[in-house]
Amino acid sequence: MNFAIVAAVYPVIFVGELPDKTMFASLLLASRGRPWAVWLGAAGAFLVHVVIATTIGVALFALLPSRIVDAGVAVMFLGGAVYAFVESGRDASGLVAREAATHRRTVTTAFVVIFVAEWGDLTQLLTANLAARYHSALSVGLGSALALWSVAALAVLGGQGLLRSVPVIVLRRITGAVLLLLGAVAAWTAISG
Repeated sequence: MNFAIVAAVYPVIFVGELPDKTMFASLLLASRGRPWAVWLGAAGAFLVHVVIATTIGVALFALLPSRIVDAGVAVMFLGGAVYAFVESGRDASGLVAREAATHRRTVTTAFVVIFVAEWGDLTQLLTANLAARYHSALSVGLGSALALWSVAALAVLGGQGLLRSVPVIVLRRITGAVLLLLGAVAAWTAISG
């Protein structure tokens, strides 16, 4: 376990997830159901996705030469930046319309909604890229899971206040800028490595 990697991964995933559809899904589910149950379901879905993403990231590094992995990481970061900028112009309302009535149903609904929404998502791709980049699935996985759980907690406890203070477009543009920087660093590593 490398806590420097955990500390480096956490803010990248945290900022990447803030303006994400899964944050809004958690926020909307919590407004209709029990916040703790929504967080529990979202946390479970995020954990499954982190395990999948870090496994894929480490497997790619083991199978491919490091220059190809670095080039692939650069392309994915740059693609993620484009995705974040494109998403900054979209409306986030209307993501979840189903109300959860019981604790179990709330947990299950939150798990299913987040699990489905997170497939191929920016933060899942980031987690796989970071696992390939740092060669430390456990450290990247812990940093990613903690960041995703933190965003889910913010969403269910105080997401509406954050969205009133900071426009979604600003959060998505910050994410895009960070991803551009990470893409440039990964491209430089691929070229010079």
